[in-house]
Amino acid sequence: MADISQQLIERVLEARDGGHKLNIVGGGSKAFMGRAADPDAGTLNVGEHTGIVEYHPVELVLTVRAGTTISEIEATLAEQGQALHFEPPRLAPEATIGGTLATNLSGPARPWSGSVRDQVLGVRLLNGKGEHLRFGGQVMKNVAGYDVSRLQAGAMGTLGVMTEISLKVMPKPAASMTLVQEMAMDEVIHYMNSRSAEPKPITGACWVDGKVYLRLSGARSAVEATAEKWSGEVLEQGDAFWQQVQDMQHEFFAGNDVPLWRFSVGSTAATPPLEGNWFIDWAGAQRWYRGEGQLSDMEPLARAAGGQVSLFRGGDRNGEVMHHQPDALKSIQRRVKNSFDPDNIFNPGRLYSWL
Repeated sequence: MADISQQLIERVLEARDGGHKLNIVGGGSKAFMGRAADPDAGTLNVGEHTGIVEYHPVELVLTVRAGTTISEIEATLAEQGQALHFEPPRLAPEATIGGTLATNLSGPARPWSGSVRDQVLGVRLLNGKGEHLRFGGQVMKNVAGYDVSRLQAGAMGTLGVMTEISLKVMPKPAASMTLVQEMAMDEVIHYMNSRSAEPKPITGACWVDGKVYLRLSGARSAVEATAEKWSGEVLEQGDAFWQQVQDMQHEFFAGNDVPLWRFSVGSTAATPPLEGNWFIDWAGAQRWYRGEGQLSDMEPLARAAGGQVSLFRGGDRNGEVMHHQPDALKSIQRRVKNSFDPDNIFNPGRLYSWL
């Protein structure tokens, strides 16, 4: 546990006075995401800014420093029978909560339990002027500045340096069970959406390698009653399977030779007509594709499916990797960036070349 906020402030002020740029680094587990880091920028290491600041199990609120690892947080919550219901992906043991929020990553339960963005209550943020600001609150009823806290989700560190994050936590489910059965990809979208529409304790629905997996979590009686009614075999190692999916350790995600694309689309939309391997998650709302291609060719396919696409891993990281934004939204993003980081110190070009 260490509070290095003063050192971080001094480092930012030095960079501002010297006209330098800074690449923000935590655990480094998500360094592959976004565009390539500016090779001429210095490094601002937040990974040593760690520790649990406050934890109130009864109030379901946790405040931690941004460099705290997901593993440490989960271990602390488990002692009280609680968890982060957005199921943060631990891409490596050193994965931090700050990096998770900055990249807006959530696990298999996202459609039912919400995203990391939904469960952020407040943040402390170091802006480009070296000011240490607090936004939001530490209780769920306090929504002052809540939108500013949410802006950090997916901003890739371009708006400032998060030093503390307050989150709501939830009790762990009493029971969990996974059903699996073989199913063709052209049938599974309708099947997963139909199951998701039923008032049952479903918390995971994905398809890979010709099989569909449904996770049931909640009261034991509800889980067992649903499992008896629905088709599919019980997966003995169900928890281990979903942990692999959550942490992107499933064999589908192994290797960096072939680019990995992330389609965020309408859950009922047809899968884009691309030859290659697919992993369908979030009951159809998130679809992973392994294959060569150009972002300019992928974007029309994503729009036709009611969503967006990004080059998640691999491929050319010097070009754009995020879905093109309309001019009106670009203008808003530039104004927000200028208000937080007027000298463009933090992660220049990491999210978009123009930001």
